[in-house]
Amino acid sequence: MKMPGKHILLLTLVVPLSMFAGCDRHSKSEQYYLIATNIGLPYWQTAHAGFMKAAAEYGVSEFMRGPDTFNPSVEVDEFRAAVAKKPSGILVSVSDPRLMGPAIDQAIAQGIPVITMDSDAPDSQRLYFIGTHNLEAGRLGGERVAAELNGKGNVVFFTMPAQPNLEERLKGYKDVFANFPGIKIVEVFDMKGESGTAMDKAREYLARTGPAKINAYICLEASAGKDVAEAFKRANAQGSMLMAMDVDQSTLKLIKDGTIQATISQKPFTMALLGLKALDDLHHYPLHPLARDYGSDPFSPIPAFVDTGVSLVDKSNVDKFLAHPAQTP
Repeated sequence: MKMPGKHILLLTLVVPLSMFAGCDRHSKSEQYYLIATNIGLPYWQTAHAGFMKAAAEYGVSEFMRGPDTFNPSVEVDEFRAAVAKKPSGILVSVSDPRLMGPAIDQAIAQGIPVITMDSDAPDSQRLYFIGTHNLEAGRLGGERVAAELNGKGNVVFFTMPAQPNLEERLKGYKDVFANFPGIKIVEVFDMKGESGTAMDKAREYLARTGPAKINAYICLEASAGKDVAEAFKRANAQGSMLMAMDVDQSTLKLIKDGTIQATISQKPFTMALLGLKALDDLHHYPLHPLARDYGSDPFSPIPAFVDTGVSLVDKSNVDKFLAHPAQTP
């Protein structure tokens, strides 16, 4: 039977509208927060770029909040301030799980999805973790250091002991060094979030000679690498290696000129981009109940851990990273 013309016109209007109905899922009223510390660092600016990219794709609102220094208590304050705004979801890098854990649990109790990235709070009720397999990152770095030292030498670490991701990296290094009795860990130095402190301590180490000489300097987080490298340059250090973390431009240039032997590359852009998209999905398709041990559930609708991967960067491949500088807002 032939349809009247006006019915044909009606169908041609209905079909395109149904095709685009999915676009109504998002709106600018949906707010997502990224919470971290030291947010001025290139690492976190790169993460923010990933967060913003996902927000732009979805047409939602995003905000990054946190202290400009390593200050876990202020980070918790920023997290609580975000919770008070009743956002659609929060992505957080946990600097101190003892402080942040209760705040995460309170957010979950209010029905706000929380995912951790970069540094985890596994004992909290956060839904899951997106980031680096930090134990493997440490092992990757440890294998390179052991090879550089030919299995023998004194090493020191620059870290912040309270931070879970750094503790896992340290364990990864120790796992490797356990196979090399000739490698001695002289000190695990707490730089308390101040890269300048790392430089001062490195200058002290560089003054040691003879059997006390430090043969390898290992930075477990991003900011220390360039300042320890500056201490190397001022002392015209010879015969010691410097192992860094992350791939900000200053670190890559120091690898290029030979001051830093290698670094471990993470994917903060990817972590944050995936984080916002996962939170958006949890907002639109909520879990019931939200507070539940999904990690041990074999039929869980969400993962326990999303590994975004690591790679080792040295002179052999640094040009590839320099050619594609980290994305920043």
